[in-house]
Amino acid sequence: MNSAIRRLAVAAIILMLALMANSTYLQAFRANELNGRNDNRRVRDAQFSVDRGPILIGSTPIAQSKPVDDRFDFQRTYPVGPEYAPVTGYYSFLYGRLGIELSQNSQLNGSDPSLAFRRVVDVITNRKQQGASVSLTLNARAQIAAYRGLAGKKGAAVAIEPKTGKILALVSRPSYDPNDLAGHDLEKVGAAWKRLTEDDNKPMSNRAARELYPPGSTFKLVTAAAALSSGKYNPQSQVRSPAQLELPQTTVPLVNENRQNCGGSDNATLTVALRLSCNTAFGSVGLELGADALREQAEKFGFGERQLPELGAVASQFPADPNPPQVAQSAIGQFDVQATPLQMAMVAAGIANKGDVMKPYLVQSVKTADLKTVSETKPESLHQAVTPEVAAQLTQMMVDVVENGTGKPGRINGVQVAGKTGTAQTAKDRPPFAWFTAFAPANDPQVAVAVMIEDANVPRDDIAGGRLAAPIAKDVMEAVIGR
Repeated sequence: MNSAIRRLAVAAIILMLALMANSTYLQAFRANELNGRNDNRRVRDAQFSVDRGPILIGSTPIAQSKPVDDRFDFQRTYPVGPEYAPVTGYYSFLYGRLGIELSQNSQLNGSDPSLAFRRVVDVITNRKQQGASVSLTLNARAQIAAYRGLAGKKGAAVAIEPKTGKILALVSRPSYDPNDLAGHDLEKVGAAWKRLTEDDNKPMSNRAARELYPPGSTFKLVTAAAALSSGKYNPQSQVRSPAQLELPQTTVPLVNENRQNCGGSDNATLTVALRLSCNTAFGSVGLELGADALREQAEKFGFGERQLPELGAVASQFPADPNPPQVAQSAIGQFDVQATPLQMAMVAAGIANKGDVMKPYLVQSVKTADLKTVSETKPESLHQAVTPEVAAQLTQMMVDVVENGTGKPGRINGVQVAGKTGTAQTAKDRPPFAWFTAFAPANDPQVAVAVMIEDANVPRDDIAGGRLAAPIAKDVMEAVIGR
């Protein structure tokens, strides 16, 4: 009997020690993680009554909390909801958080360790907990221009300040109104969620940073960068550019969209090939350089890395082990090359910044309610994608695209624009994607932009990118440079 009691006592002690160890582990190491979970109802109920800090552009709130007289003390509101929805995300009692509301949650609700002193002061002065404000890098004029330009379309636009990596605009359309998910009438919130998640147009998708698309001929900038960096090419190098390029290991040739050779010749300079966006020319360059060189160059521009953690952006992709025909297709942004509009804006921004790709960021600063700075983001170099000399060559080639080639709709009076059109198609039975990426002014870049339009209902050629996407990019660039 005594032996059985001893065993039972030992087992009880072990269980108690295990319980204490688990409790200590949760409190010491996982408290912030658990408190931040969208499905933590206890924390959610408490935090929904906190005076949550605003999300700001300059001094203008694009998300804020207002006092209300119901079971919660504050209502989260979004004054211009759909325009900024891909950035702010939503703060919902039923469905948690998304976007800046999610990634900056602990700062906005005042629970972040960096705000500990502020919380102590609040306790001493008997004030309710108040969250910090989060200031963003967005340029309101650029954001409005991109949002209006994409009206009635499926697509996205991203603008970056090349010298710093600041995100100046980030738009995805169709969009949604975060106010519909932030309300306190939970029955209406549930109905709104059902409507939005069942919408075939996917208004809650962040097409700018969290969805991947074939970049088409905008990827020829990466191929051209690899060619110029190899030492085997310069802007005037002659490259093969027939109407169709025979490929190894297949009877299916690579063809130019107009079924003609490049500019009236089976050989064209690299500059002319970019100006006219000749598939066969860049396919032949890709075959000579090889997959590894293209992949390495793409990675220097940011492919393969997740950027903009504020929004949980996805990594753009270059195929792992393509065969020769697939290499040729990859060199023109087809096959399994996948990119976000954010990534293609980074390519343009890197070229604009003398080959130095800056780490993109969206949060400029975090400040307490009494305007004391808690943190501020500093510009940071991500990769030196190309040398300044190669960047200068690419810039002049891109200027030629806008002044003399497929990018003419992106021209701005009195300002030199460097750009590249693109069109890509994933299936014969669906319309193509239209792209345009550019920066301006070419001699002193203030903004780099990428615009992507899904289901471009135009012929499948790079004029589609110029016709549909370039005017939107032009408006965004003009908004930034004050034209």
